[in-house]
Amino acid sequence: MIPIHENLKARVAVITGGSGVLCSKMAHELARQGVNIAILNRTAEKGEIVASDIVKEGGIAISIETDVLSRESLVQAKEKILQQFGRIDILINGAGGNHSDAITDTELFDENTKGKSFFDLDENGFSSVFSLNFTGTFLSSQVFGKELLKAEAPTIINISSMSSYAPLTKVPAYSAAKASINNFTMWMAVHFAEAGLRVNSIAPGFFITTQNKNLLLDESGNYTARSQKIMEATPMKKFGQPEELLGALLFLIDESYSSFVTGTTLAVDGGFMAYSGV
Repeated sequence: MIPIHENLKARVAVITGGSGVLCSKMAHELARQGVNIAILNRTAEKGEIVASDIVKEGGIAISIETDVLSRESLVQAKEKILQQFGRIDILINGAGGNHSDAITDTELFDENTKGKSFFDLDENGFSSVFSLNFTGTFLSSQVFGKELLKAEAPTIINISSMSSYAPLTKVPAYSAAKASINNFTMWMAVHFAEAGLRVNSIAPGFFITTQNKNLLLDESGNYTARSQKIMEATPMKKFGQPEELLGALLFLIDESYSSFVTGTTLAVDGGFMAYSGV
């Protein structure tokens, strides 16, 4: 059991994309730590399920239907959060994802191979992926940033990816967008350093989520060929479990542990990034 971080009690965390597999686990743990949670989700029903479950467990949580690509929607969400809780201390930029129009069917180009190649990618799909992952992070940080600066120990946690370091095959838009998250994390960390706002990101290794489940597991629940390649490149030889992100999250959020940590992207990847393949 993760110990309780006493100084996090009564703080307020805004979590975009809060109904996702990874971010919902973060929301539950922060609520257990005594943090008041605001789930921002494009699909209201999904966010309400997470918030309701947190309340049933004895925590405090609200859900607000929000489009992270709409400044107006974010501002309305901020006003509701301030009305409910009166402050904002933590922002987790978890909204993101991929789109089928921005994914190639093959890993390597071969003009004789059937299926969607690089030249068949749709520009709107590509732009959609970049907007959801990067622009949504930018807008959320901008809208909630002024309230964060009023807090005693404010922090932003962005969600990166292994594809931010070395792009994964088939997903050029997603990889490029996540690489931009790392860079933007460093930029914001420098920009707000003297103002007291710490900005870091977490780069999960390979976790099975709703979005990637069909790529990693077949209909029988067995590893796909892509999963086998991941296992070969992951020294720990397993997929991560959502709860294995929580220690990194609490370390970065709690200034009693990480007051001098800003601008970093923390990999939680079972050794994937460290492995050379030899």
